[in-house]
Amino acid sequence: MLEKLFRLKAHNTTVRTEVIAGLTTFLTMAYILFVNPSMLAETGMDHGAVFVATCLAAALGSAIMGLVANYPIALAPGMGLNAFFTYTVVMTMGYAWQTALGAVFLSGAIFFMLSIFKIREWIIHSIPLALRSGIAAGIGLFLAIIALKNAGIVVDNPATLVGLGDMTAGGPLLACLGFVLIVALAYRRVTGAVMIGILAVTLLSILFGLSQLNGVVSMPPSLAPTFLELDLMGALDIGLLSVIFAFLFVDLFDTSGTLVGVAQKADLLDKDGKMPRLGRALLADSTATMAGAALGTSTTTSYIESAAGISAGGRTGLTACVVAALFLLSLFFAPLAGAVPAYATAPALLFVAVLMTGSLAQIDWDDLTVAAPVVIAALAMPLTFSIANGIAFGFIAWTAIKLLAGRWRDLNPALVILSILFVIKLGFFAA
Repeated sequence: MLEKLFRLKAHNTTVRTEVIAGLTTFLTMAYILFVNPSMLAETGMDHGAVFVATCLAAALGSAIMGLVANYPIALAPGMGLNAFFTYTVVMTMGYAWQTALGAVFLSGAIFFMLSIFKIREWIIHSIPLALRSGIAAGIGLFLAIIALKNAGIVVDNPATLVGLGDMTAGGPLLACLGFVLIVALAYRRVTGAVMIGILAVTLLSILFGLSQLNGVVSMPPSLAPTFLELDLMGALDIGLLSVIFAFLFVDLFDTSGTLVGVAQKADLLDKDGKMPRLGRALLADSTATMAGAALGTSTTTSYIESAAGISAGGRTGLTACVVAALFLLSLFFAPLAGAVPAYATAPALLFVAVLMTGSLAQIDWDDLTVAAPVVIAALAMPLTFSIANGIAFGFIAWTAIKLLAGRWRDLNPALVILSILFVIKLGFFAA
């Protein structure tokens, strides 16, 4: 049955290799089980329900990717978009979390339609690679400031806007220790480095009496507080159009980049350098996003951490199915997830931020018409606490600078139209 489903021999792999690869991928991305519920709970969502929704969305998305697309790529609620969901859409713009879930669902539905009608390629080719790299770096900086805030290292200051927190307190000290530990373990290529860092800080926090552990294993919490609570009509508010676009835009490029990058590492591209069954993979991603919103979590997307499983030999969808099974098993570890404090997940956020800001290395810094818009897009995200604003400023700056510099041939209709829409949004519908 497994041979028929996944064509193991054709991909020169075995069941044992695929299982080990699936376990490896799971360990590298399991930190989302701790990070996502604690982050989304700040919106007022039930922590236990979000934990269950995270497990189910990751399991469903990974299973669809494995069974339908037959790729060793796992999915889970994405980093960056969960922060945007919490800190921008709900806590800054003031929308209810139910409305934010509606926006996530609509972005997934649009992604689904784009995948079916193959408009995705046109959109991707319309956006310059440098601008996409700047947006990725901006999301990294956005995660960094959230991490430092959650750790208590950066605090608000009426005189200077931000300032340094109490570095003698337990939280900031443990967060620093966790970050150093994660980076060192990742450098040594230790599988599950991020999760080890989170658990180490949590254990020390419990030993020092800073947090409590009320058990490790239990029956899964109820999903009822978030299940089908999304508000689709509220998400159609004109002020949320840029939010829906931001969810869609980031998921689209993040997924496309991850799929192609991972497939290339696994030598799964065809002779023309294209990815077979790409449409199926994109449908798996968009379906998981819609299902995740219905369950009660932010955008579900493909994880670059899947490359760890590929390095361990994973070549087929069986790897993704093993990840799906492990996420289902994780449903019984809700008490452990509930014991993880914010300063224990902060090092994980900061580590992901380091990885994402690495995209700035691809920028041509000698071309000011490229460098300036990229920096504006990257800085606007953390400083306005919004991915959507960063994307808007990046598009507007790119178009305006290219036009005034006489480089109008570098532009295309999609860029110009989107820039005009962003100007209208910022001018008349600013949150």
